[in-house]
Amino acid sequence: MRKKETGTKDFRQNLDEIGGLMVYEITRDLPLKPIEIETPICQYTGYELAKKVVIVPILRAGLGMVNGIQDLIPTAKIAHVGMYRDEETLEPHTYFEKYPKNLEEAITIVVDPMLATGGSSVAAIDMVKKQGATNIKLVCLVGAPEGVKTVEEAHPDVDIYLASLDDHLNEHGYIVPGLGDAGDRIFGTK
Repeated sequence: MRKKETGTKDFRQNLDEIGGLMVYEITRDLPLKPIEIETPICQYTGYELAKKVVIVPILRAGLGMVNGIQDLIPTAKIAHVGMYRDEETLEPHTYFEKYPKNLEEAITIVVDPMLATGGSSVAAIDMVKKQGATNIKLVCLVGAPEGVKTVEEAHPDVDIYLASLDDHLNEHGYIVPGLGDAGDRIFGTK
C-alpha cells in the first residue's frame, strides 16, 4: 500500500482487508450474551454481541475501512462525521454529522486510515461523546507518534488501534514514511 505506484483498486482492496483483519483485535474484549438456538440435532447455547456496534468513519477516507469491519460485524450501524483539514493551520473543520439512535449504549468505533496530527480524531471523538458515546475505540491504518500523543492526552479513555506506528510527521503534517493522502488514493482523486 505504501508504494506510490499502487493503484486505486489495489489500495482500496488492501485497506478493506486490513480493516477486516484489525476487527479481531478490536473486538476481542467486547461483551457477549448467551442465546439459545435450535440446531437440527438439539438445543444449543451460542453467543452474540451484548451491545450494538456503531462504526463512525471520518469522511471521506474513513469510508475505506468500513466494509472490512462491517463484513465481520454485519449488524453494525454506520454513523458519518464529515471533516476536512485546513492545509494551512492543519485544524479540522466539520461539515457533516449523522448518527444512529442510542449511541450511549453502543460500542463506538471511530475509523480513519491516517492518524497524523490527531486533530481530526480528537474532534470526531469529541463529537461522538457529545452524542452520548462512552465506549469508544479509534482504529487507524497508519499513525504518527505525535497524533497518538494528542489523542491520548485529549481522550485517555479511548483505546487506539493502529496497523502501523510510523516514525514522525513532516513539516506539512504528513506521516513519514506514511502512504500519502489516503482519501485521494482510495477514491482516485489525484
